[in-house]
Amino acid sequence: MTVRPLLAAALCTAVSFAPLPQARAQMPFDVPKAAPPSGAQLFANQCGTCHTVEHGAPPRQGPNLAGVVGRKAGTFPGFKYSPAFAKADWVWDEAKLDQWLTNPQAMLPGTIMLYRQANAQTRQTIIAWLKEQK
Repeated sequence: MTVRPLLAAALCTAVSFAPLPQARAQMPFDVPKAAPPSGAQLFANQCGTCHTVEHGAPPRQGPNLAGVVGRKAGTFPGFKYSPAFAKADWVWDEAKLDQWLTNPQAMLPGTIMLYRQANAQTRQTIIAWLKEQK
């Protein structure tokens, strides 16, 4: 018999195999939720390709929305609206914007805007931000 197996056997019997302490989480249990996106972020991500809110900026695929709340629908100077907007006889307010963002074609058949937002909180966040863009 060689010394190595005897030494290994002696070490194995001499070492106690106590259970290891349980691993602890590296994060607190109450991980904070991410903050919801701001109106500016939502507008930039969902509306900013077609619209701007910069005063004096020309329209894009859609009209400039600076000061849209309180403006008569279909009246941004220099923007060529769809023929459906000739029927638009209202002033943009929160309720009209909410209806519009929910389903533009249902509100004004024949309109060109295809964007729809099913989430009421997202619509309200965008609308609240638009109200500030005077």
